[in-house]
Amino acid sequence: MAQDVRVDEEHSTQRRAQLLGFDYVDASQLAQKQLHPGMLSNEEMYRIRVIPLTADRSNVLFGITNTTAQQSMKGLQARFQDQVVKFALISDSSFDEYMRLYDPPKKVEYHDIAINNAGTQDLVESVSAVLEQVRADDMLAYLVQQAHQLNSSDIHLETQPDYVRVRFRIDGVLHPVAHISFEKYRILLSAIASAGNVSTGVDEAQQGHIAQHVQMATGETVDVNIRLETVPTVNGMDVVMRLFNMEPSRYTLDKLDLTPSERKIVDDIIAKPSGLVMVVGPTGSGKTTTLYSMLNTLNTEERKIITVEDPVEFQFPGITQIPVRSTEKGNDESFAAKLRAILRLDPDIVMVGEIRDNDTARTALQAALTGHLVLCTFHANNAAAALTRLSDVIGQNPLFVSSIRLVMAQRLVRKLDDNLKQPYTPDESTKAKIKEVIDTLPEGIERPDINTLQLYKPGSSAENPYGYLGQVPVREQFLMTGAIRDLLSQHEKVISSQTIEAAAVESGMRTMLQDGILKVCAGLTTIDEVYRVVG
Repeated sequence: MAQDVRVDEEHSTQRRAQLLGFDYVDASQLAQKQLHPGMLSNEEMYRIRVIPLTADRSNVLFGITNTTAQQSMKGLQARFQDQVVKFALISDSSFDEYMRLYDPPKKVEYHDIAINNAGTQDLVESVSAVLEQVRADDMLAYLVQQAHQLNSSDIHLETQPDYVRVRFRIDGVLHPVAHISFEKYRILLSAIASAGNVSTGVDEAQQGHIAQHVQMATGETVDVNIRLETVPTVNGMDVVMRLFNMEPSRYTLDKLDLTPSERKIVDDIIAKPSGLVMVVGPTGSGKTTTLYSMLNTLNTEERKIITVEDPVEFQFPGITQIPVRSTEKGNDESFAAKLRAILRLDPDIVMVGEIRDNDTARTALQAALTGHLVLCTFHANNAAAALTRLSDVIGQNPLFVSSIRLVMAQRLVRKLDDNLKQPYTPDESTKAKIKEVIDTLPEGIERPDINTLQLYKPGSSAENPYGYLGQVPVREQFLMTGAIRDLLSQHEKVISSQTIEAAAVESGMRTMLQDGILKVCAGLTTIDEVYRVVG
């Protein structure tokens, strides 16, 4: 088809040459094109649309296009008075072919981003230069590829007054990697919006999902699997792209860093045929990874598992996964409506991507009461606050006590690089701070010796100047038993999260702060990191 178009263009150019009284040259038929780089500059050839086709001491033949001005041709005749100057009409495609020989496209060097230069000015300048040169699809694929190599969780595109800032979140901390112009960003944003089925012309936040294979100009294929969040700002549309690793082996309980006691509780819970399991925390705390790991463990030929998600972030063979668009109006597209529909399909296990409203919460609780194991996520600051927030959503309800079996809250803190971490003896103030937390641990949990305590701080190397490598979760979880069950069975009108947490601790729960401090004492992270994340 492209060849037919070129033939038609050459025929049209030939007819026009005859009408204008010019010679005609079909450059597509030339086996070898002669170049005369010293006669005209590249800038001049682009500007006046003229190419020197042949030249010797006595003669010169210039190729001109339909848009070459008469004044430009007269100027060339006056300039090359010692030679006989002639002109021949060539097609626009022939002109472009010659210009690719005179001014070959620069080879784009795709610089790999390393953890040791993430956030540095040299890196920002280098990556910015790359992004300014490549096509939109390559920009997206290159950013995703580099983010995956750095184990980044998300990519942030942030409109500033004079440019667009690109940052990667690595181990929970943002690092700037590039600045791009608004002209280039508009092209990138258009490609992202088209692939993610969002609009660039609306004044409201949007969500999308991109799952595609992109072949870059280098020939390399990149898997792009991201969740897309857009929001209009005073300077333009900002974008956050959450990355998903498509390797199934990542989603197992063995990869969750559960303590032996936590693992035993989770194993016991998911082995039961019914009940509600809630995993709570803010965005980016690993909630979905935890639920997917549970699902992957439960995924056997004997069980029917159905999920309802917004969006489906990872596809598992053997699991029925149903997407729902929360932005659409009407019951047909609500979480609760989809959840009621899938319960009629006789599942053994149901996962609700997120409990967001009264209807979904009630339906999930009722499903847990009627013989289903229901897994869900919920946005809350900690495990106790999850029950308080849930009671705000559905009101004080006896379904609480009967339905909920396990509530797990979690955060992710940066893990010290074992090859770089530096031991030190904490001062008395730090020891007192740690002792204050350790003394509140429930009975039965081994306490570190404060007097002989050795902590660690991050080291540094050329490859890893930050001293951290990966993340480790800090968790708290409780079963709906003991003092918590007694407290919630009283049907009080208002139960504060502090009261619920006190009951959970009385029942043996280790709080996230306590868990974090124990990980500090074990040399996995730093006390500053725990307080940065947990508070």
